[in-house]
Amino acid sequence: MLSSKKRLDNAYKNAKIIEFDDTSKLVLFSDCHRGNNSFADDFANNRNIYFHALKHYYAEGFQYCEIGDGDELWENIFFKSIFEAHKNVYLLMKSFHQQNRLHMIWGNHDMVYRDLDFVKKHLSTYFEPKTGEDVPLFTNIQYHEGIILRHSKTNQQLFLTHGHQADWWNYLFWEWSRFMVRILWKPLNVMGIADPTSPAKNYKELIRVERRTKKWIIGNNNLITVTGHTHRPRFPEPGDIAYFNAGSCVHPRSITGIEIENGEITLIKWEIDTNDDGVLQIFRYVLEGPIKLLDYKTS
Repeated sequence: MLSSKKRLDNAYKNAKIIEFDDTSKLVLFSDCHRGNNSFADDFANNRNIYFHALKHYYAEGFQYCEIGDGDELWENIFFKSIFEAHKNVYLLMKSFHQQNRLHMIWGNHDMVYRDLDFVKKHLSTYFEPKTGEDVPLFTNIQYHEGIILRHSKTNQQLFLTHGHQADWWNYLFWEWSRFMVRILWKPLNVMGIADPTSPAKNYKELIRVERRTKKWIIGNNNLITVTGHTHRPRFPEPGDIAYFNAGSCVHPRSITGIEIENGEITLIKWEIDTNDDGVLQIFRYVLEGPIKLLDYKTS
């Protein structure tokens, strides 16, 4: 059985490399868990916040990196039902993809996207009722286990991966977990009972996953590593272990993510709040940073 170190090593070794520089703008979201708009669809509560944020990033010329568990394919069997529930979101993501600004990583809840044939079959096109024809969606898209952002001037690297490599149960036995979620935990989730196998719902497991990830980072010369999976945002100070976590898009009433712009990294939150006149609006807040990426560079 591969250790979490070997699993992370493999994800790093096979990662897609994306060059960037100080003029590049990237936003990283993780754990959207887009569902079919049923009672169990945690994403549905934050759909408007997410769509508004993504529209902002599209207009501002950002590239979008999704760090796994974008689609909730444990609770839902078919992508089609998810697409129809959140069609506006997917058509906006299609616009990113058409401009080569969409970079996708698979997590444990959408691990089926490891299979290129599965992706091609289900994500290439969608049926448009207005015309009665199949229309292109994510043509030729590829999902990766890891992405390396490499700075073209400084050669500094940031490693992006979902993070379930440090969670042996959800990496090796994801099909069993998926079965349990569909049969047992989805109905219980509707009643407010959490799945104990998920590190996002189990604090002890969360700490173990973070500890294994940090150990791997230390063994790789404190390589900046950005994950999701635990749903807990993390943003270290320079000099600490360079473990970042984008959080999730299924927090109560808010979403968190990471921006990279001007050679700096920032942890942000988008949420619905009232303005001075009591009108509900969607606001972006900076939680941590911005801090220069070079401040995390080790020799």
